[in-house]
Amino acid sequence: MGKARSAGARRKAPGIPVGARGGPARPNPNPFEVKINRQKFQVLGRKTRHDVGLPGVSRARAIQKRTQTLLKEYKERDKSNVFTDKRFGEYNSNISPEEKMMKRFALEQQRQHEKKSIYNLNEDEELTHYGQSLADIEKHNDIVDSDCDADEPGTLSAELTAAHFGGGGGLLHKKTSQQEGEEGEKPKSRKALIEELIAKSKQEKRERQAQREDALELTEKLDQDWKEIQTLLAHKTPKSENRDKKEKPKPDAYDMMVRELGFEMKAQPSNRMKTEEELAKEEQERLRSLEAERLRRMLGKDDENSRRPGHVSADDLSDGFILGEDDRRLLSYKDGKMNVEEEQSREASDGESEEEEGEDSSEEDPEESDDPDSHSDLESDEESEEGSGTPEKERRHAPGKRLTSDGQKAREAARTELPYTFVAPESFEELKSLLSGKSIEEQLLVVERIQKCNHPSLAVGNKAKLEKLFGFLLEYVGDLATNDPPDLRMIDKLVVQLYNLCQMFPESASDSIKFVLRDAMHEMEGMIETKGRAAFPGLDVLIYLKIAGMLFPTSDFWHPVVTPALVCMSQLLTKCPVRCLQDVVKGLFVCCVFLDYVSLSQRFIPELINFLLGILYIATPNKQNQGYTLVHPFRAFGKNSELLLVSDEEDMATWQRKSLSLHWASGLKAQTKTEANHTRLSCLAVCLALVKRCVLMYGVLPSFHDITRPLRALLTEHLADCSHPRELQELCQSILTEMENQKHHCQPLICEKSKPVPLKLFTPRLVKVLEFGRKQGSSKEEQERKRLIHKHKREFKGAIREIRKDNQFLARMQLSEIMERDVERKRKVKQLFNSLATQEGEWKALKRKKFKK
Repeated sequence: MGKARSAGARRKAPGIPVGARGGPARPNPNPFEVKINRQKFQVLGRKTRHDVGLPGVSRARAIQKRTQTLLKEYKERDKSNVFTDKRFGEYNSNISPEEKMMKRFALEQQRQHEKKSIYNLNEDEELTHYGQSLADIEKHNDIVDSDCDADEPGTLSAELTAAHFGGGGGLLHKKTSQQEGEEGEKPKSRKALIEELIAKSKQEKRERQAQREDALELTEKLDQDWKEIQTLLAHKTPKSENRDKKEKPKPDAYDMMVRELGFEMKAQPSNRMKTEEELAKEEQERLRSLEAERLRRMLGKDDENSRRPGHVSADDLSDGFILGEDDRRLLSYKDGKMNVEEEQSREASDGESEEEEGEDSSEEDPEESDDPDSHSDLESDEESEEGSGTPEKERRHAPGKRLTSDGQKAREAARTELPYTFVAPESFEELKSLLSGKSIEEQLLVVERIQKCNHPSLAVGNKAKLEKLFGFLLEYVGDLATNDPPDLRMIDKLVVQLYNLCQMFPESASDSIKFVLRDAMHEMEGMIETKGRAAFPGLDVLIYLKIAGMLFPTSDFWHPVVTPALVCMSQLLTKCPVRCLQDVVKGLFVCCVFLDYVSLSQRFIPELINFLLGILYIATPNKQNQGYTLVHPFRAFGKNSELLLVSDEEDMATWQRKSLSLHWASGLKAQTKTEANHTRLSCLAVCLALVKRCVLMYGVLPSFHDITRPLRALLTEHLADCSHPRELQELCQSILTEMENQKHHCQPLICEKSKPVPLKLFTPRLVKVLEFGRKQGSSKEEQERKRLIHKHKREFKGAIREIRKDNQFLARMQLSEIMERDVERKRKVKQLFNSLATQEGEWKALKRKKFKK
């Protein structure tokens, strides 16, 4: 062991001395201390991660790097101030030192002379006020005498100074040289001296005034002479006139807009918009107050109060301001005497009527009595004009009669007036009783007021009431459609109310429409099962189909209401035969509704094209060799094969194109043969118009050209028949022209050609050779992903390791600081104890000396 130690000592003796921070002191390392990590064998493609060097060198470098970065940040962790060197060009090596000094000197001078504030005045500038220096004015050398207008302000005469500031004694004992020469004169008294001083001061004042006037005259004279001389000099226009003479540029459109915006009124703050619930509540309160007022007018409770004239003062501004109750009585005379008793009796009757009104209207809202609408203007002007010519006695008794007659008229008007509040009907019979016997406007007003009085936000059960109201209105529309004649105007107005309710309750509205359509389809299927054929439904079902397209979106690929409606209309066009003129009108109406449904989605409807072809077929005279066959519900031969054929030339000549009325769909029959022929021609015109719409909509389809071959033949046949009216011939020609002008933008569908199946080839089977050291069974992307994951883990572990080393380094630094503070504290404590011990020894020594003495 000793030999080993001595050998180790011998190896360490010539080692490299370590510096203060652990770094090497000499650049040449000892070859015996070089650490070499050898590999047992080399692997191709593998990078070596083993370094060759001195042990501890990398650790010393890491400590040195942390000392320069981490330790510096640790020591400056609580410091926020930074020293900034703002010397000009201190760190600019492109500027010479002479240029730096010159620029710094210039900046310093500039900083001294520049004004840092508007109140910082420089001492070099001399400021003046009316030609006088402010520095001289601040000395207060001139003393202004307010009693005199001296030319030299601030100077006082000797006499005045002696009189005011000398006590007057100087004036009494003063003797001038003239007075001393005159021996015979007596000395002047004080009063005489003061009068003489006053007279002298007045004389001096007059002289100064005269000098001032002379100076003013001379100044005016000089001004006049200068004006005469100035006219002889060259006349130069001032700068201001030159500026005015220059043409000002016309303002641009942008400048004009800016000026207009400058003069526009700024936006004013407004009240917030009310919510739907608040608006509904206000509308309900308004209707309730109007209904209460109508009931009071109907009972005649406010007739006398409303017609009683009130006292109007001469100072009244008529602004509606009421200070308090007016207890003053209206002055009236009867037979030359004041009519006081009648006033008292009238007041008593008014009080009794008010008590009765309070008992009757206790259930009403107290705010309703304050309604300003008192209907006091119901008095007719005719009665007032008739009463103007009556004598005084008749005039006294006329107002009572007029009041009673007007009151009766007001009650009758209130009884006939439409109520303002309605309760939501619970059944269809109640709604029908509310709407029966009223005009269209009144019916719409009733429905609108029912909605407002039963808004869902006002009560809990109002939502269910309005949902029922939608079904009742739908049933009422069907009832109107089945009337003879149908009330189409009222139906058109009620669609708006149905739309509003549908927007509020879409689910219940869709359920109601689906129920109606389902009922119609079940009825049609029952007729087919029993009779083998079905007839077109009534006008009410057709109107329901039209309303469904107006209430719900028709462009959706699938809709719970519109899709069943489309199926229902297609069934009507394919299963309902055309046996009379009424069926033709109903079928054309269904075609119009069909085109409205598919106007946005542009779906191709074969049932629609087939029905229009059938209508044209039954209006064609020659049916031989047409080259096509009809499809159900039309027949090539039979009783109704020429239903729309018109052979009377006079009826064709008198026919005029107009819209086809729906009254024909409700069972209206033609009174004469001419009217029936005109109706047939109108149906043919509507059919041609629908065909034109189909051509414009479906003309771009590739298969539409093949589908419309029989249509071309029928239209050509109609054109060949010259007996048709000119308008129908022009319509047929426009359809044929439109069909020829249509371009085929789309190619017809063709089956895709499949590629030929190749023959089986005996290809060699490639087997991947396994490579040791790599994970097999994965693609290149998976290997790259695993490599990145492995690299991320390695870097993550390295970062954790560096953070741990940083924490250890900071902990060592903190421990060293604590140890230094402890050493310093121990040193100071030891020093204090030593000084105290020294003082204690000296005190004891001094005490011994005193004791010995």
